[in-house]
Amino acid sequence: MLAKRIIPCLDVNQGRVVKGKRFQDIKDVADPVVLARQYSEQGADELVLYDITASSDNRNIFLDIVEKVAAEITIPFTVGGGIRTVDDVRHALRAGADKVSINSAAVKNPDLLTEAALKFGSQCIVLSIDAKTTNDSECAVFLNGGRVNTNMNAIEWAIRGEQLGAGELVINAMDTDGVKDGYHVPLTKQVAENVNIPIVASGGAGSMEHFAAVLTDGMADAALAASVFHYSEIDIPELKAYLSQNNIAIRSV
Repeated sequence: MLAKRIIPCLDVNQGRVVKGKRFQDIKDVADPVVLARQYSEQGADELVLYDITASSDNRNIFLDIVEKVAAEITIPFTVGGGIRTVDDVRHALRAGADKVSINSAAVKNPDLLTEAALKFGSQCIVLSIDAKTTNDSECAVFLNGGRVNTNMNAIEWAIRGEQLGAGELVINAMDTDGVKDGYHVPLTKQVAENVNIPIVASGGAGSMEHFAAVLTDGMADAALAASVFHYSEIDIPELKAYLSQNNIAIRSV
């Protein structure tokens, strides 16, 4: 059995790590380079860095921060935000990223996933999906940090994303983001049952039990979280010990 992964997420805005609730009420947290080094030392399996306003501001991703983080950590990390072209993917990988996360641009130009996968390999192309329950009780895909409803079904888009060449999916459940009441286990499970690539669950972590639930019942391959780590509410070594004690395959610290 492949080990499950624990992935701290750093949402970056104007050079600082920030955190909000349901993609709103954004608050300053810390310096991304300092926090990235801290998580690497604590035994996180990977990191994710999102430039959360690059797409909505129509600007390029923060390559200077990517380079600084790459120089400070010893674990793989994914960067996303403002990735619109194959050249953007190339620049991010050259700056030190191991994977590149594509969200809005993939919806607008699905061929970008295929082109990037053919050029650099599916293993480093991540499709990030911001999903939110709509009035008809279906999960729709949203863009630009949850500001724009595409009216696309999230499950169908996940399936197509794999077909287009994505090697991994991040399912950002907007309904549970920052609320700390648990991951959207039914959504994660439904996606996992319909694709054959790794699933990273995001949005809702508030306790160690929540991680265990999404990694088992939710069938996720990895669990991503932010505020519980940023505010030291959950310690990564303790979390890994808890998961191991509950018979969940995890890489030891």
